[in-house]
Amino acid sequence: MKKLLLAVSALGLWSAAAVAQESPVYYSIAFPNAVHHEAEISMRLTQVPSGPLKFRMSRSSPGRYATHEFGKNVYNVKAVDKNEKPLVVNQLEGDVYEIQNHDDGVKITYTLFGNWVDGTYVGIDESHAHLNMPATLMWAIGMDKRPIHIQFPDVEKHGWKVATQLKSEGYNTYMATDLQYVMDSPTELSNYKEYSWEVVNTDGKKEPIHLTSHSDDDQATVDAFGKMVQRVVLEEKAVYGELPTYDFGEYTFIQDVYPTDSGDGMEHRNSTCITQPAAKIAGNEKRLLGTFSHEYFHSWNVERIRPKTLEPFNFEHANMSNELWFAEGFTQYYGELLLSRAGFNTNEDFYKSAAGLINSVLNTPGGTNYSAVQASRYAVFADAGVAIDPTNKNNIFNSYYSYGGAVALALDLRLRSEFNITLDDYMRQVWLAHGKVEKAYTIPDLQKVLANLTKNPTFAANFYKKYVYGLEKNDYAALLDKAGLILQRANPGKAWAGRIAAPSFRGSEGQSRSAGSDGLLITSSTQVGTPAYKAGLDGGDRITQADGQPIKDGASFNTIVAAKKPGDKIEVVYSNRTGEHKTTIALEEDPTYEVVAYEKAGKTPTESQLALRNAWLSTKVK
Repeated sequence: MKKLLLAVSALGLWSAAAVAQESPVYYSIAFPNAVHHEAEISMRLTQVPSGPLKFRMSRSSPGRYATHEFGKNVYNVKAVDKNEKPLVVNQLEGDVYEIQNHDDGVKITYTLFGNWVDGTYVGIDESHAHLNMPATLMWAIGMDKRPIHIQFPDVEKHGWKVATQLKSEGYNTYMATDLQYVMDSPTELSNYKEYSWEVVNTDGKKEPIHLTSHSDDDQATVDAFGKMVQRVVLEEKAVYGELPTYDFGEYTFIQDVYPTDSGDGMEHRNSTCITQPAAKIAGNEKRLLGTFSHEYFHSWNVERIRPKTLEPFNFEHANMSNELWFAEGFTQYYGELLLSRAGFNTNEDFYKSAAGLINSVLNTPGGTNYSAVQASRYAVFADAGVAIDPTNKNNIFNSYYSYGGAVALALDLRLRSEFNITLDDYMRQVWLAHGKVEKAYTIPDLQKVLANLTKNPTFAANFYKKYVYGLEKNDYAALLDKAGLILQRANPGKAWAGRIAAPSFRGSEGQSRSAGSDGLLITSSTQVGTPAYKAGLDGGDRITQADGQPIKDGASFNTIVAAKKPGDKIEVVYSNRTGEHKTTIALEEDPTYEVVAYEKAGKTPTESQLALRNAWLSTKVK
């Protein structure tokens, strides 16, 4: 207790020597107006160099690749020197401030508003404070290497506890080694429930893992769900052969479940932030578990197996990466695969996931015309990026999640059938070469590991040239057949016009851009190559009649298409700003694929096919 009181006393003093001894940068975050979603934050700086002091809010956040204007929710920015004398603060940009004249001690205070619970922003109310640090903390430019202390002085007043990967220093005070670490440390303040366990690592060391859940569930429900998460953790450990060594000795799942949450999962070095729009965990366990499977895999892949393009993370602008097809896409593949290995999903569930990956690369213009690397680069616009004006993403972008997942699926089956090794072996070698030693990688590094693993540099070079840098696609039907699986049309003989209806986009004031309610308004670009595109229909057109029948909405249009066969033609009447027009849609067969087992199709798999399938999809936990 004596040591604790000394630490608190030191943090409370406002002298350069006292504060610098504990931490050159000290934050206090309090919530006197939580009911109205506000926090009051102070940042104390000591040993401030002479000359103008610039400080700012971030514009990007670890795990996100698009920009986010966090400065919009900061106001009442003030500053005093170490003698509490007011200082003049000049706002240089929307999120950048400057103090020209000061001494060696400065305290900056501001109000933060936050009412959006996800992995990127801030959500504050009487029940909790859900903090993503780039959306919470201003920081002094040039002081990013200094250690940081954060104190939450009024958590007991609110009946809250602190869930975070930051290192506890006692009395609701937490430490980070530098700005990079603190910005990577989401924090939940609430009366959450907790389930904890230990995993014995390969080296015999015990790694504590915590599930903290802020939800309307009882402890028994959280405990039962925690046991499910524990099973997934073991399955993922089996892929790499060991857990990472977590900083400060533990890993924390920070879960918030409430109907108004925005669904999200955001990986961090020693924790993950998971927000889920559900009434509670109970009754939704299987659905909620998928985010945990994906995000925990990131504690290896992307947090330690780290692309060089993200090192160090820049908080002032978007962070473009060439490697998200691997960092996110391979993680997407494993997130679904490991749920089946762990027994929470059936093999058929995984087949549906695999079909989705395949459709994304074979049946989209983005997959056909753009490479996995190009898809990764587009993340600066696509990853939770906010756009008022419509984009042409339908035709130029294929998610790096599904793109990379499809590459992973093909590589796994090729390694199994051609080399008698697995994607698990590959991930383990990437881990040893780059993750465990924390040596950031490039795409050529990944290719080199594959060449060494297969002892076939030609195979590795061709695979990366064709399927990562290039536009060629693997023969998924032939690869799946190796496991006694069939790639076939999901809706054979069914007519298809292409997807032409989408949710309404919003104008600059949030108003729906829907001029009237008659007919079917096409609200986004039609997809290249579809019957609707070939017929000249596009976003902004309103279909009022099809096949001689009035069209009121998407359902009435789909009913007409469903009654036709591939090759049939339907005359369409539509209008736009140039007047009323007619066109003809030549319907085609629905190109969507599905994956089914031989057995479901009435075929008998061979012993070798069953052996490959079972080795692929069965548990690896011993």
